[in-house]
Amino acid sequence: MPTPDTIRVAILDDNRLVRDALAKMLNAVAGMHAMAVLPGDASALARAEAHVVLLDVGLRDEDSLSVATGLRTSAPDARLVVMDVAPTNEEIREFVNAGIAGFVLKDATFDEFVTTIQHVARGEKVLPPSMTESLFTQIAREVRGRGREEIADAVRMTRRESEVIELIGEGLSNKEIAQRLDIATHTVKSHVRNVMEKLALHTRLQIAAYSHRESLGS
Repeated sequence: MPTPDTIRVAILDDNRLVRDALAKMLNAVAGMHAMAVLPGDASALARAEAHVVLLDVGLRDEDSLSVATGLRTSAPDARLVVMDVAPTNEEIREFVNAGIAGFVLKDATFDEFVTTIQHVARGEKVLPPSMTESLFTQIAREVRGRGREEIADAVRMTRRESEVIELIGEGLSNKEIAQRLDIATHTVKSHVRNVMEKLALHTRLQIAAYSHRESLGS
């Protein structure tokens, strides 16, 4: 039986073998309880009471992006992780805009699956390094194409907010940023919220992308 500290995971994949096998493997991990859910089975998803939902991007009968968007309403407390083989940069952007918490590649090791779920359950955003490199390469091309005039001169950041943006771009967590700047973690969270409001961003990944655009334009 799951305990209050157990991470509850719902697996939405229309390949029964994949979802059942992954659920069985995750249920063997201490502190996790997984349930295989057929996409479109709203009642089963509700029963799962998931903290984390694993969603296959290659659903045969449904549009995964629409499913991801719908989950924000049907499972508002769950954090969504998209499973894919090789997503394009545009797909990454679309799913990030849909509010997903992370990606995990289907050729990842099982330990990487577990680590991704654990990080996402703690409220973090997860993007595999190979996908990050690809995304930032595209951003670099776009910045070079547009020129520096589109860098947001209208948005004025405090010195501390600029430092937080730069450190998020380096991949540091709030705790690591707090240690680096010698400030409290809750102060870092406040700066992150302010940055998101000023830049109309919604995720740390978007802040990191902004940081890299700024670095490329300077």
